[in-house]
Amino acid sequence: MKKICMFVAALMVVAVAGSGCKKKQPSPPPMPPQGAPEQPGMPGGMPPGGMPPGGMPGGMPGGAGVEKKVVIPDEVKKSWKAAKIEVEYKEKKEKKQFDMPLNAEFKVPDSGLTIKVGAFFPHFKMAPDQITSESNNPENPAVQVEVFEGGTEIFHGWLFAKFPEVHKFAHDKYAIALVGGVKK
Repeated sequence: MKKICMFVAALMVVAVAGSGCKKKQPSPPPMPPQGAPEQPGMPGGMPPGGMPPGGMPGGMPGGAGVEKKVVIPDEVKKSWKAAKIEVEYKEKKEKKQFDMPLNAEFKVPDSGLTIKVGAFFPHFKMAPDQITSESNNPENPAVQVEVFEGGTEIFHGWLFAKFPEVHKFAHDKYAIALVGGVKK
């Protein structure tokens, strides 16, 4: 009986010692911060990983480091004049919505923020080589923005009305979210 106990104890020692000798796997490379210039269709345009439902930005269809061309269909250009963007003043615990003209700068009242609004797509779609709108229906509204504070760019990316957590603007005092588009 003593020999069996010694044999079992020896096996346990070998098993524990053997499990600690596994080769460590290298950690994955860090993800770029959200709102960094690596957003699709922006300078540095590396698309983010994954393809959430609804044709959201995702997979690496064009490969890392490929800048996607932003293509605005004529029907979309003719139909939309602004993006309705909600600004949350976190310290005041209040929210205000503003109609911000497309392809223009908008100074957010009572803040040091300026938002440069770019393209608006009612039905955002990312293809291997371009970002465009699949239709003129507000199926997946998205707007391209640059946010400046005191003249320094602090965000560069896309805001999504139906998926506000994707590439959201992060700031201690303010939150910015796309509500939708404003028709002409």
